[in-house]
Amino acid sequence: MGGCCSHDVSVRGRVESEVDSGDYEDYEDINDVMYENDGAIVRLRGFSKSVSMYTQQGKKGVNQDSMTVWEDYTGEQGVIFCGVFDGHGPLGHKVSQFIRDNLPSKLSEAIKMAQQKSSMKYYDANDADTETFHDAYNDSNRHNNISLASWEGCFLKSFDEMDDHLAQEVNTDSYCSGCTAVTLIKQGDQLIVGNLGDSRAVLCMKDRDHLISVQLTVDLKPDIPSEASRIFNCEGRVFAAEEEPDVYRIWMPDDDCPGLAMSRAFGDFCLKDYGLIASPDVFYRKITEQDEFVVLATDGIWDVLTNDEVVNIVASAPKKSTAAKLLVKRAVRAWRYKYPGSKIDDCAAICLFLDDQPVLSHSQSMNMRRSRNHRSKHSGSKHSRSRRKSEDNETVAGKVGVQLDEEWKALGGLARANSISKLPRLARNMSKRQSSKRLNGS
Repeated sequence: MGGCCSHDVSVRGRVESEVDSGDYEDYEDINDVMYENDGAIVRLRGFSKSVSMYTQQGKKGVNQDSMTVWEDYTGEQGVIFCGVFDGHGPLGHKVSQFIRDNLPSKLSEAIKMAQQKSSMKYYDANDADTETFHDAYNDSNRHNNISLASWEGCFLKSFDEMDDHLAQEVNTDSYCSGCTAVTLIKQGDQLIVGNLGDSRAVLCMKDRDHLISVQLTVDLKPDIPSEASRIFNCEGRVFAAEEEPDVYRIWMPDDDCPGLAMSRAFGDFCLKDYGLIASPDVFYRKITEQDEFVVLATDGIWDVLTNDEVVNIVASAPKKSTAAKLLVKRAVRAWRYKYPGSKIDDCAAICLFLDDQPVLSHSQSMNMRRSRNHRSKHSGSKHSRSRRKSEDNETVAGKVGVQLDEEWKALGGLARANSISKLPRLARNMSKRQSSKRLNGS
């Protein structure tokens, strides 16, 4: 989490060496991560005609990033839902998976309800009989009947209900654990993005032979004035610790914990009375002919790569199916170079391609690779030394005052801007049921 170092870094190199030389299926069995839900095809990893997905565990313990893609979402052909979720805290991986498995269905229900209300208004306005109405109203055009305000309402309603559902989930103690979410729905020529926390969605546009990155979301962090104002009004505190002067965090009123590095998230109920909320920012975009693809990724990507670097890496992939894997591998390399003494963060990315054409022509892609290979020759030995130094320096440098889940080691040793700085003392003796009761009582 937090800002990156300001010095430049080369993240370029051989494309082919960082992805499989054969088919994408070589590194994972796609059939093991697909299933159907309410008429939709659900993917947890892998690829399809328009989607590439990949995640890699960092050096903080269990991988707390998760992701999902639903094709033919809400039962409508061609509609796609994408979601990337970044967990934090001792049980962040369980929270992340819980949100991944439940949020798409809850959002789908909200959308269908909004569609039904919109269609009934249309029916009443035209004073037509039921049979005539159903003849004129077909599933492929249902989304055209939903206003932008209705879209926002669907996201707000489903995210809020999801957070309430999480609070009652006895198998996932989320008092000191939580997760972010960046979600997207592609429906016809519409993109609707719902963002909660500091993951990010970035669009790639093509202007002749140039690629332009367009950030679709805002990183919701405590130092944003509007976010800080809400936290202060709820008696929460926002400040940066001396050891991390560029990372602002949310703290409880009377205790220097947990130090959450984002202003919105699912879970983290120890802060929900002090300004942390689970309401997403919702953004809308009408797809143009220049729009090529969208990248949804956790902050493990954005902490070390710029938006421009990300879109150029994705565009240079030999195949669309390998784009997400290439991006993650490049991010891991950048982590080793920029923060050789820190633990690499988990990385997850979804690349959603908006048309069937290649982003770059074969000749453009080859020229880009030759240029990057030439530059990488001068920095290759430096990268090698940085990787060895990173591996040698990843040692445990301290202990925390509470017993942590053995699978989660982010608070031990050196880590670049963890989501949580310190766990509240209350968490030591608080059971899963007690945390939910505390939330309901307050």
